[in-house]
Amino acid sequence: MPQNDFLSRLTGAIARAGVPLCIGLDPDPKLMPAHLGSSAKGLRSFLTALIEATRDLVAAYKPNTAFFEAYGPEGWEILAELRDIIGPNALMIADAKRGDVEHTNDAYARALFDLVKADAVTVSPYLGGAPLAPFCCRPDKGMFVLCATSNAGAEEVQDLKVGARPLYLEIARLAKQWQIHPNVGLVVGTTKPDALHEIAALVPDLPLLLPGGGTQGGDTRKAMGILRQTGSLGLFNFSRQVIYASNGMDFALRARAAVEKIREEMKSEIRNPRSGK
Repeated sequence: MPQNDFLSRLTGAIARAGVPLCIGLDPDPKLMPAHLGSSAKGLRSFLTALIEATRDLVAAYKPNTAFFEAYGPEGWEILAELRDIIGPNALMIADAKRGDVEHTNDAYARALFDLVKADAVTVSPYLGGAPLAPFCCRPDKGMFVLCATSNAGAEEVQDLKVGARPLYLEIARLAKQWQIHPNVGLVVGTTKPDALHEIAALVPDLPLLLPGGGTQGGDTRKAMGILRQTGSLGLFNFSRQVIYASNGMDFALRARAAVEKIREEMKSEIRNPRSGK
């Protein structure tokens, strides 16, 4: 397997960081430090300081493209700058939730992989597997398929029964079939430990992007136990508790302190594992 394939790059980034930690970049102008203001200039300063303060501690960053698109052309320009700010040791996952017909997805893939230079993208499976090919045809780029997400209300669709089991398990099964290279993963919220256990047991070789920790109430230690049982690879995403750790001049230092606390909790679980049941 070539060492520049996405799965190798992901495992390498986690190994360098020492923990499977990802920071979500969801820059809401209303929550950014007051002294920076809410302009695009303030956004650039906010994100640059956050990343520079934490990039030696984490395996990946996950910018949500909606927050950048809301700034117009300047926001897109800042999104495209992030790859260089992040540097070579951490991955950049574009949380874009794309998923259209194939020729449209081809344009999305070129925008996110070639212009923004993201290492992976989140996608919606609703139009089926064939249209998603532009996101997973490159062995060095990855895609994470929305499966059992952490948002309230997701159950009314994701828990619908397909035969005897929920839709999210069918999505997991299909996602494994869709991959051409070892570069397809799933988005599964840590707020749903039962679903996580089912999914990880069904497709233990698919990497999982795991939002829901921190302010959303997901149990990171329990999720780590589940992954240990199934032998699965997971990347845990934390957003608000890190990037909004302070609204003052010390926001970057407080963000680093929040990351260090999460890292210690993860390392504690690795040193002294508990059951994931």
